[in-house]
Amino acid sequence: MMSLARGLLVIQAFTPQMAQMTISQLSLRTGLSRAAARRCLYTLAKLGFAGTEDGSRYSLRPRMLALSHSYAASNSLALAAQPVLERMSAAHRESFSVATLDGDDIVYIARTSAARMMTVDLHIGSRLPAFCTSMGRVLLAHLAPDALEQYLARLVLTPFTTRTINSVEKLRQLLRTVRRTGYALCDQEYEVGLRSLAVPVYATSGRVVATLNLSGSAPRLSILEMQSRFLPHLRNAAAELGVFLR
Repeated sequence: MMSLARGLLVIQAFTPQMAQMTISQLSLRTGLSRAAARRCLYTLAKLGFAGTEDGSRYSLRPRMLALSHSYAASNSLALAAQPVLERMSAAHRESFSVATLDGDDIVYIARTSAARMMTVDLHIGSRLPAFCTSMGRVLLAHLAPDALEQYLARLVLTPFTTRTINSVEKLRQLLRTVRRTGYALCDQEYEVGLRSLAVPVYATSGRVVATLNLSGSAPRLSILEMQSRFLPHLRNAAAELGVFLR
């Protein structure tokens, strides 16, 4: 299965910032040899998942959407979440998202965005670090103790802004608070001007399997307004989504 692993590595190397790459660039980003990268691209191109217009710079093709659609169509939470988020966005004119934990990152599985400009382009499939995001903290707070300690032991506290948390012990304390209060609020830790509030989504077994959040402009949305006005709506929506989880 080494060939499959290499192919997936090549696919994940493409990003919005690096949507087109040469074989040399892919080799550098993936750590694969040029020959291995070339073989992967050849196979992906034959299958219609990648291609090149000029013979040197490769990019992913629309057929890649079939893979994400397969996940979305088979995931009851992703299917249920999108209309709920769209309803909330229409009612409140704000951006709402649902994410799950994948390794040390959160991954968006559903999202609606209000018509306001933000520096970060977030969409279904976007990945963000768990430690400095509200959704990440909700999911980390509900990890098993051993899993959380393993995460904290390998964590690198990258300073995205001057507000980004810079101490593992502070993070540990924050996670205890999140677990106790049932929500997490991050104030401009990942992006200056971006404030977010998240709550857990529980399966019927009582296990936290996802998180739902509101994100918006810090100058426009005060912490008090997020807690008093939006927290009840987030909790109600999370309870609604939990019905779809077993």
